[in-house]
Amino acid sequence: MNGPAPPPRVAVIGANGHGRWHRRVIAPLHAAGRLRLVALVDVRPVEDDPNAPVPPGVQVFTDHRAMLAAARPEVVVICTPPHTHLPIARDALAAGADLLLEKPPVLSLAEHEELSAALAAAGRVAQVGFQALGSAALTALTDALAAGRLGTVTGIATVAAWQRPDAYYARSPWAGRRSVDGRPVLDGALANPLAHAVMQCLAVAETLGGAPQWPVAIEVERYRVRPIEVEDTAVLRVRFRAGPPVLAAVTLAAEEFVAGEVVVTGTAGLAVLEYPTDRLRLPGDVVTRRVPGRRGMLENLLAHRADPAGTPLIAPLARTAPFTALLDALRAAPEPRLLDGDLVSVVGDGGERVRHLRDVVDVLRRAAERGALPCELAVPWAVPAYRAELAG
Repeated sequence: MNGPAPPPRVAVIGANGHGRWHRRVIAPLHAAGRLRLVALVDVRPVEDDPNAPVPPGVQVFTDHRAMLAAARPEVVVICTPPHTHLPIARDALAAGADLLLEKPPVLSLAEHEELSAALAAAGRVAQVGFQALGSAALTALTDALAAGRLGTVTGIATVAAWQRPDAYYARSPWAGRRSVDGRPVLDGALANPLAHAVMQCLAVAETLGGAPQWPVAIEVERYRVRPIEVEDTAVLRVRFRAGPPVLAAVTLAAEEFVAGEVVVTGTAGLAVLEYPTDRLRLPGDVVTRRVPGRRGMLENLLAHRADPAGTPLIAPLARTAPFTALLDALRAAPEPRLLDGDLVSVVGDGGERVRHLRDVVDVLRRAAERGALPCELAVPWAVPAYRAELAG
């Protein structure tokens, strides 16, 4: 009789930085025998992490192609700079691996189509690392929407206000860059750290429409408080063929911290999901409650490999196409406006220095509440929005 199938062989490309988070996810799964970590890849020496020790026998490489040839992984986690995702993914697919691909998966619709074709040709799958989509709190929200608890939805908005120090923009050669060597990078608030806020809103729009909703137009204001090439503060309005628009109001230059709230307004009430903490308030709730439970992206991918029909992927590449369409449209937007002088205060020294945009959280909250852009709210530092229509 045949014994149980051996656990899938897993490798991580980009083992440092955010790759350490993936290693921490992998460590207990490896220890439990649910997968076998066989290789780590990074151009720099692999950093120690007490919560993600490198198991005996794991090979370490500086070149992903050498790793693919030697270790032959069945699942590859790709956690490298976004502009390198497509060529690395092509190599991993050619080697016969399924993918867990960090967000943003790619930076243009052309790349998205190329990766989709490569997946189909190889007969493999890709899960995208929008881990908040696995939240039970998001499911509770979308279930409430499907049950009509909010009535007719009239608005979807998100507010997120974080802080990033100077060291954040010195973390790598592509940090805060619009492009590197002629290739788009788009390392701004909308595409990278606060991409989850935008994707959660797209997930709500998907629930209302019954399928991923394609954006037909965007209006965006983009700002920066330091000499970078991309935005650290932005308000983006997304319109669809049907259904309410999405308004995303985000900053990395906040005076106060707002973890990230998705606000859904309906004729029968209001719902608020704090997506990083899985806290939810629905119409009729007296208090905001935490809804425990998240399905891990890697665990879901492993379950899908074992039972493709019974366990759908949480974030297949196709589900993220509307997000990629937004990035594609943002590529043509003009350089973000630099805000300085009395609008900006500076706290701290060296790499820990942060820059705060005065009253930005109040502006973002007003924008989200009214579904309006700062220029429509007569904010003194606002500039006219960039507008673009999307094909498709």
